[in-house]
Amino acid sequence: MCDLVHLHVHTEYSLLDGASRVADLMHRAQALGMSAMALSDHGNLFAVPSFYTEAEKAGLKPIIGCEFYIVEGDTFTKDKTLYHQLLLAKNEEWDPLESTCRHASLSIL
Repeated sequence: MCDLVHLHVHTEYSLLDGASRVADLMHRAQALGMSAMALSDHGNLFAVPSFYTEAEKAGLKPIIGCEFYIVEGDTFTKDKTLYHQLLLAKNEEWDPLESTCRHASLSIL
């Protein structure tokens, strides 16, 4: 069993930043002996259903997350500073999917 767990993984659903297909990621992680993998696409959770299903099939623990942008000041200003913030679900007591969905939805509005 591999001790490494990738916590910053972008899939094909991470616009302009990811090219990895979910099923391919899971097969590779399984082949390397990983026990878990995190999803951290930019600003959306579109990959969650397939990510969760494929991880379960591969015997991996799916860690749901999302990479958000934090902006100082007005979001409509041309010269703005962007910061990346990675949010990962910790456990089932904190409803990770609901909370992360809420943050992703608010970030789009």
